[in-house]
Formats: sequence, C-alpha cells, structure tokens
Amino acid sequence: MARSPTGPKGGKGKGGNTSGRGQRDLKVKVKSARGRKMSSTLWLQRQLNDPYVKRAQAEGMRGRAAYKISEIDDKYRFLLPGARVVDLGCAPGGWCQVAAKRVNALGERTGKAQGSVLGIDLQEVEPIPGVELHVLDFLEDDADERVKEWLGGTADVVMSDMAAASSGHKQTDHLRIIALCEAAAYFAFDVLDEGGVFVAKVLAGGAEGDLQKLLKQRFKKVFNFKPGASRSDSSEKFVVATGFKGRE
Repeated sequence: MARSPTGPKGGKGKGGNTSGRGQRDLKVKVKSARGRKMSSTLWLQRQLNDPYVKRAQAEGMRGRAAYKISEIDDKYRFLLPGARVVDLGCAPGGWCQVAAKRVNALGERTGKAQGSVLGIDLQEVEPIPGVELHVLDFLEDDADERVKEWLGGTADVVMSDMAAASSGHKQTDHLRIIALCEAAAYFAFDVLDEGGVFVAKVLAGGAEGDLQKLLKQRFKKVFNFKPGASRSDSSEKFVVATGFKGRE
C-alpha cells in the first residue's frame, strides 16, 4: 500500500548571462542501464523532472501525494482544527503530515493540541510528529473497533490514497482499486461520526457507478475531483463524500 518514493533532486541550470533571461529548469535524462527495463528508466526520468517531487524534497514531505490531499482539502475544507482523522494505507506518510498540520495535532497554532491523526498500514511507517501510527489490516473483522479505541471515539474524516498492486492490465487494475475503495467506504461507515467525510482515490474506467450510488445513499453530497498534483496522464481521481448520514 506504500506510495512511490520521491527520486533524487534535479538541478537548475542558467544561461550564459547574468540578467536572468534564458534561465530555465534543465530536464534530467536517464540512460538505460544494462539489465534495467525501459519502463523503470522512464519512471526514474519522470521522477527526476517532476516539480512536485522536487517540492516534496525541498519541504520535507514524504512524497508528491502530500500535495494532492492539500489541494483536495483546500477545495472542500474538511481537515479542520480539532478534527479526528484516520488515514488508511498511510505509508509513506505524506497525507498524515498534511493532516497533522491542518487539524493542529501538535498545537502549533494555539499552543495546545486540538485534532488527532491516526495512520494505519500493513507495514511499519517511520514516526511522524503529531500522528499515531499502527500496523493493521483494515479488512480485519475487528479493525473498526480497534481504530475507535485508539481514537477514543468516532472519526470526523476517513481518507485513503490506497491503490492495489498493478497487474499491468488497465481494466483489471480499475476493478481492483474500485473494490478497495468500496471496502474503505464500508470501513468508514463503521467509524465515522455523523456529518463526517470520506475521501478516496479511484481510477476512472466505468465501474465506479456502484461506488457512487453507495456513497450517495450514505452521504449528503458526493464530489469527484482531480487535483493539479495528479499527473495529467494518470486516470486517478478522488471521490469526496461529505455529510455522513450516520450508521444504519
């Protein structure tokens, strides 16, 4: 469930003058090494030239995905001071970093901690200031009860940037991530407080209709959003469901 790590830093080059004209970012080209697949070479080259990767490195974020949740929250405003947040499949932790700051989990704005962020993943995650981390499979029968115990109650936000392992077959991958998103939604039904918010990544591909229908039954409003930090050639988008109607 881990997201792709950021690559090495790229550099900036200057033209041969001192006026500032002609200054530009130099694209890094990666030569194919013996034994390395071309797809790996292209991925590495894209990472080295990705402005969000460079920004994440400069700002100490754990991946470019941090800017996706930042943009989503800028638009829909759910990571409010005092909110209790659960991040499913949180590795490497970029979403948790953003959430901890915005809900004021460390008390940086007021001198006293307000919100709380709980990150869970199948693997151990390096500690993040203001975030409580646990190794847990959210599909386990008692996962919802354990999460509420750790939170000390229900959650205001359940969010997920999870993606199933790629099979290389577009339609198969689409179905897998929709199934994962539906499972995350049912988990959210069990842990969200009334009025809560659910945010999850999906891949466009035609099978998300049932998910949309399910969410519209349980939330007052459902939106679809593709943040600028999502790569233009990616079919990913994010579903944002607000105003949880409560458990049946």
